[in-house]
Amino acid sequence: MSKNDNDIVVVSFARTAFDRFGGVTKNIPSSDLASWVIAELVKRSGLPSEAVDDVNLGQCILGEAWTQSDIIGRQALIKAGLREETISNNIDRACCSSTSALQLSWKNLMLGEAELSIAVGVDNMGRAPYYLPPERRWDGQRIGDMKLIDKLMNLGYAGFGVLAVDAGEVALEYGITREMQDEWAERSHALWGEADSKGYFKEEIFPVEISQGKTKPPIIFDRDQQPRPGTTVETLAKLPTANGSPTVTAGNAPGLNTGSAGVMVTTRKKAQELGLEPLATVLRVASIALKPRQIAVAPAPAIQKGLELTGLKLDDIKLIEINEAFAAMPLVATKILGDGDEAKIKKLRDITNVNGGAVAMGHPVGASGLRITMTLIAELRRRGGGYGVASICGGLAQGDAVILKVD
Repeated sequence: MSKNDNDIVVVSFARTAFDRFGGVTKNIPSSDLASWVIAELVKRSGLPSEAVDDVNLGQCILGEAWTQSDIIGRQALIKAGLREETISNNIDRACCSSTSALQLSWKNLMLGEAELSIAVGVDNMGRAPYYLPPERRWDGQRIGDMKLIDKLMNLGYAGFGVLAVDAGEVALEYGITREMQDEWAERSHALWGEADSKGYFKEEIFPVEISQGKTKPPIIFDRDQQPRPGTTVETLAKLPTANGSPTVTAGNAPGLNTGSAGVMVTTRKKAQELGLEPLATVLRVASIALKPRQIAVAPAPAIQKGLELTGLKLDDIKLIEINEAFAAMPLVATKILGDGDEAKIKKLRDITNVNGGAVAMGHPVGASGLRITMTLIAELRRRGGGYGVASICGGLAQGDAVILKVD
């Protein structure tokens, strides 16, 4: 595709390291996490903070946002030092929230409603509060003590299925066994370890000092904390399945994580005016939704829609990122995209998540879409450019796919 002044280009990307459940970031509000990323994006761009026109923030765990009275995007941009007149939006599209934030930034730039936009995603799953039922039990116990509820237990949606159950059952329907999911989880850890040893993630992650009080030195938080050393198919096979799922375990799924990720985008013309190097061109962000149970399927039709909208073919794609909400997702998606052709499926899997994925590095749900996007950009740049796609599923079977090109 030829370059155009109106192309939407990424000029800066950054993320925090991803923390494990109850890790060093356990007490840090999502607005602070997001503010760090916004400030880092501005710093990396070399632009004054007043150059930013709008901030679009995706977040999934809204109960945690409520502890800060919501509008996390607005709070974060002010904390980051952006001018108070900066427009912001908060988006909840489950795990697709940050890619949908990028989609909104893309649209605002295309419409001329912004010239420089930041898309950011964030979640601190460990700060999700307990809550009491909002009403008395008029159908039974009318007075008496009430029990606190933890929405992180058996993650799912009221009146719908448990996510791990839906993903596991659908995986089996596509011939994706527990053993295959464990093998993918082992692969995810191995590839993350190789990439980490080469320093690949240092391009994405910026260091943050985490205070430990007045008597202890701060912790430098600059490396993903979720990866589990010694993860093998043999160790994974010993784990029980989780939440009643037929295949999903704590080993072939990511943790309940904390982190933030973001990108700065503008038009190619504006980037040239500002003296910024385009790191990638965002061709489209395509969105789909399916029957709620089909969450493991969602990345595949999102990718297919993105390719259709851009006129590209699957063979044009050099690298793929599919978020490992469970190991089942990339396995199911590549099988669908490969149309049952084993050689084609293997080829697709060989170019998918080549530096590991969320099973290893973690899945702070609102941030993961932009994490896989910047991981894709960085790896395409290391490989000399080309087309890539980053796709993510979201609760009740939503899906996004970011189609991009690195020159």
